[in-house]
Amino acid sequence: MDIPLLDPNSTAFPDAGEAVVLREGLVAVGGNLSPERLLAAYPQGIFPWYSDGQPICWWVIAPRTVLYPHKLHIGRSLQKSLRNKPYAVTSNYRFDAVIAACAEAPRPGQHGTWITREMQQAYRQLHRLGYAHSFECWYPDAEGRLNLAGGLYGVQIGSVFYGESMFARQSEASKIAFATAVPYLADCGVALIDCQMNTEHLARFGSESMPFDTFQTALQTLTAQTLRHSIPRELIGFNRINLSAL
Repeated sequence: MDIPLLDPNSTAFPDAGEAVVLREGLVAVGGNLSPERLLAAYPQGIFPWYSDGQPICWWVIAPRTVLYPHKLHIGRSLQKSLRNKPYAVTSNYRFDAVIAACAEAPRPGQHGTWITREMQQAYRQLHRLGYAHSFECWYPDAEGRLNLAGGLYGVQIGSVFYGESMFARQSEASKIAFATAVPYLADCGVALIDCQMNTEHLARFGSESMPFDTFQTALQTLTAQTLRHSIPRELIGFNRINLSAL
């Protein structure tokens, strides 16, 4: 199997649809994680995925798992938690801490992490440029101080939010972060959330499968759109807490 090597002086990628047919989704190897290359990859449905000690590998997944924000489903148990648990959810309060926690989170059947130090540095740079965003869920301790309990991060280009990873240190924290973030993103103008691979967790929220060519067509339109308003650093949801603790 011939695997294309990226030109270090160009941000162009081989055809992603061809990668699905010929290489099980492996688009190319090499290049770097510069903002320019990442911002060229995502609108084509391409993302980096590799481990320490490996060359940078660029992938697509077909079919693609997506979530339409207006189709978000929140189950009864989570609805009860959203009504009764004390919590706060913020956007862009602790991006560095969120991506580090996602890298450290244990994954069933996985050893190590694909969120390498190089990857963390690249997405921190995207965050500084306004393209990567985090959502944090905070729980109060016995003294009322808020601690980071869970969260998620992803990349936003146009009206698409590409979800990257989430973590939870305490029960339901990532679910509360996600359930609060999705309506907030929709209010900002996000029309589609890329979930990459399907999981039971995402299926409960209403994710669905989309053929890759349909996904790429949607990206061509949606990534060219502008949000109604940006995604700043702010409090986006809370319940039964003292906000002065934030």
